[in-house]
This record gives sequence, structure tokens and C-alpha cells, in this order.
Amino acid sequence: MAETVVQLRGVNIYQGNSLILQDVNFTIESGEFVYLVGKTGTGKSSLLKTLYGELPLKEGSCNVVGFDLKDMNWKKVPFLRRNLGVVFQDFQLMTDRNVHENLKFVLKATGWKDEKLIEEKINDVLNKVGLRSKGFKMPYEMSGGEQQRVDIARALLNSPKLILADEPTGNLDPETSDEIMQLLFQITKDYGTAIIMATHDFIVINRYPSRMLTTDRSRVIDTTVAATMHS
Repeated sequence: MAETVVQLRGVNIYQGNSLILQDVNFTIESGEFVYLVGKTGTGKSSLLKTLYGELPLKEGSCNVVGFDLKDMNWKKVPFLRRNLGVVFQDFQLMTDRNVHENLKFVLKATGWKDEKLIEEKINDVLNKVGLRSKGFKMPYEMSGGEQQRVDIARALLNSPKLILADEPTGNLDPETSDEIMQLLFQITKDYGTAIIMATHDFIVINRYPSRMLTTDRSRVIDTTVAATMHS
């Protein structure tokens, strides 16, 4: 039975006092892969920021991985984020330490203490993203695709029910983008993790069709992309 991971009802999203998106309603279940598309400035980032607790929810009801965002305050935000993974376009890896230390830092920051469990978890996520032997490498020694895999490994550390991916293929060449997309779809299948991926890349969307949320004229339109795969 699929579990509801994200549910928005009548949500209005503000940036300061400006209404960015109004009357947003959608539900996402475990294991779903959903694209978030829309022109720059139409509210994609504001929607993602609301989901991970960076923008406060003022109107409507929103539940994310079991957390009521209406009830969110700065003390609760870290607990929400432990149940989320976030993947950025620019990797945001710490350049002064190797891959293993990057991942260890996140685990320590989210309350892991047992060194043996920490080692096991790091090996586990590196294995999942196909970088088992690369833990000793510094970020600058890796290709863009490898760095993006490290970023995805980091997002998997706390076994999240939901991953928010912001333009994860934005800086990658087509072949590497393909590898990353296959990995993300594999994660939804193997672990039942839901993924919301903001993107401008319609080549990727056409190659990997899935459900799509579009921000347009302060609304969010929910469509399922039919496969338009042509050989």
C-alpha cells in the first residue's frame, strides 16, 4: 500500500508579502517520481523551499513526510529535514575534505554517534550510487557526474521518504544526465523513495516520462506526461 508522502490542500505560497502560488493542491505517494517544471520566476523554488521548511506556510494545509508544516517552527525544521533528502544542481560538497568525510559530516550533524554504524551507512550509500571505491577522493578529483552521485548519496544517508532534487542534471552533459536519471528512477523503485525533481530539461523529461507539476500564472497544474519516446 503506497504511503502519502506529500499532501497540499488549498496552499498559498508567499515570498515575503507577495503571493507566488495560490490554491495549490496535490498529493505524492511513496515511490512516485514527479517533475516540477515551469518558467524561471513562476514559483518552483518557492514551492521546494516551502516543502523543506525554509519558507513558512501561512495559508492552507501541507503535510510532508508526516510533518504538519502549519505547525513548523525553527526547532522542528531539523527533524523535518532528517526525513528529506535534498540534491542541488551545484553539488554543495565541502571541498576541503574527501567524499567519506563529506558524508560523515552530515551523519554527525544529524545525530549519528556510533562510528561503526556511520561507516556502514557511508559504505551503503556509496554502494547504492555506484561509488563504492571512491570514498577517499576529494571532490575536485571527480567528474561532475561523480560529484552529483555523491550529492545523491548524501541525500540518501538518513533513508528519506522524499528527495527534493533541484535541477540535478543542470550542469551535466547528456550522457551523464542519463546516468543520473537512471539512478534516480532506480531509487524510487528499489527503496520506495518519492522524488520531486525541478528541471528545465525537456529532453530528459521526454526520455524519462513521468508525472509533471507545472507552475504557471501562480497556479500548479498536475499532468501526467504520456511517453513520447521516438526512436
